[in-house]
Amino acid sequence: MNHEVIVTCALTGAGDTVGRSPHVPVTPAEIAASAIEAANAGAAVVHIHVREPGTGAPSREVALYREAVRLIRESDVDVVVNLTAGMGGDLVLDQEDPLKPVDGTDLVGALERLPHVEELLPDICTLDCGSLNFGEGSQLYVSTPDMLRLGAGRIQELGVKPELEIFDTGHLWFASKMVEEGLIDAPPLFQLCMGIPYGAPADPGLLGAMVKLLPVGAQWASFAIGRDQMPWVAQSVLLGGHVRVGLEDNLYLARGVKATNGQLVERAVGIVGDLGATVVGPDRARQILGLKERVHA
Repeated sequence: MNHEVIVTCALTGAGDTVGRSPHVPVTPAEIAASAIEAANAGAAVVHIHVREPGTGAPSREVALYREAVRLIRESDVDVVVNLTAGMGGDLVLDQEDPLKPVDGTDLVGALERLPHVEELLPDICTLDCGSLNFGEGSQLYVSTPDMLRLGAGRIQELGVKPELEIFDTGHLWFASKMVEEGLIDAPPLFQLCMGIPYGAPADPGLLGAMVKLLPVGAQWASFAIGRDQMPWVAQSVLLGGHVRVGLEDNLYLARGVKATNGQLVERAVGIVGDLGATVVGPDRARQILGLKERVHA
């Protein structure tokens, strides 16, 4: 095997993980420090959510993104910045009265999910390419075709690379349609998100089928959660893709051993190398993904 692999580290996510590991970064300073740790371990890209510093709850607050990104950019470590734009899609339904507002709902329009992207102009931002029954209970993630076209158009205007988050095969179908429609600049970047209830299961055969459905010339990565994280690094590399690890998706280095983001990246880098592929740095990652050059004040 002789191909180049981009390692992304998903630093903190939006899940209920803060109380389950002391290593999950919460404040902007902790998130930035974890990004620098991951970059030093071999990650070319860091994927960033932010959290409320006092509670650890997920947040859409632009000021928190601003501070985390500032600290990363002012450090002496070069890394590609990938900001989530998936927050603001949560809809929780009351079983007896589906139109009644329920705690946990955070649902805004497509453009209201992008103010931090508009201000900070990251290299990459995510675009969740479809709606999903999210876990147990009555929670939906809402991302309709109209929302997606509107969001994709604005991201394209900003010159930011959208990472097309694919949680199921229908999402891949629609994302490919946006590529055909010219809403996604070449090369399109797909992230195949596996094993997240209730989207595509973490099945190697299904991953292979999804890879075959990708548009010609697409760049792609894949990840799975929990104990499947590191085996999925190998699956992705063997099929010619890039990889993602990090505390957003998995808290453990081994049974009973809580990981840091740096340790997860180190483990992934080792797997990639053992399979005969080459881990690339941020400059080469920018070339592979066709990222725009920016000068930040």
